[in-house]
Amino acid sequence: MAFINLQNDLPGIRGPMQYSPETGEALNELAEILLHDDNNTLSRGEREMIGAYVSSQNDCFYCQNVHGALAQYYFECDMQLIDDIKKDYESTSISPKLKALLSIAGSVQKGGRHVTPAQIEHAKNLGATDKEIHDTVLIAAAFCMFNRYVDGLNTWAPQDRNVYVERAAMRAKEGYANINLNK
Repeated sequence: MAFINLQNDLPGIRGPMQYSPETGEALNELAEILLHDDNNTLSRGEREMIGAYVSSQNDCFYCQNVHGALAQYYFECDMQLIDDIKKDYESTSISPKLKALLSIAGSVQKGGRHVTPAQIEHAKNLGATDKEIHDTVLIAAAFCMFNRYVDGLNTWAPQDRNVYVERAAMRAKEGYANINLNK
């Protein structure tokens, strides 16, 4: 049960967003720009994976499963690969550039000052652009906020991970900006 009466029974971040639609709309617009917008050289799957990875580092069950399922959908893989990336991305078959960006995201999750010049240089040497590094840092920072919003209010989350996988195609198609907060 949530720590406050959200006046709805929606899971995860959806409950507080419906409770406070004015902030919910702004947060969904931010998610749309960061994760779903096509004006980006990082794929939607890569961006969702950064969010899922940071959420796993923050131990936010809801967010890591929502965004992990979306990464799985975009990568056209099974959830085992997503779980493997969250657990030890260095040992997976993802691109070296994405590994470097996940390293940066993991440092942001600990605190912005944990990002090092060596990490940035390494990512650039692997082809990451300044914009991709910028977006990685911003996605990681935003997910720290999203995760704390979800868990700080003690929202509930479906424990059956298939729920997230089944909803991923719909969310991938609709994006975040058009979520109806009145449902």
